[in-house]
Amino acid sequence: MARFIALLLLVLPGFLAAYGIKLIRDAFFGEVAPVFLNVLVQLFAGLAFIVIGIGFIAGFIYHRDQKRQRTKNNRKEPIRKPDRKD
Repeated sequence: MARFIALLLLVLPGFLAAYGIKLIRDAFFGEVAPVFLNVLVQLFAGLAFIVIGIGFIAGFIYHRDQKRQRTKNNRKEPIRKPDRKD
């Protein structure tokens, strides 16, 4: 059951990103969807859908890999200069 929920969590944002691509394509060819007032509004809504959809999928995968310790720790502590006392 948990895998099914995880699959739904990845498929729904994928559909959102695909719909965003469709909105951008329609805006490029000048076809306005009935929901939107203007071609520019439709274009920016499509861009937002793509960013939200792909960002959610990427964050989901990154969080899962981090939980399983599959990510590389690239964080380095800054080099501290010794305090000079003259």
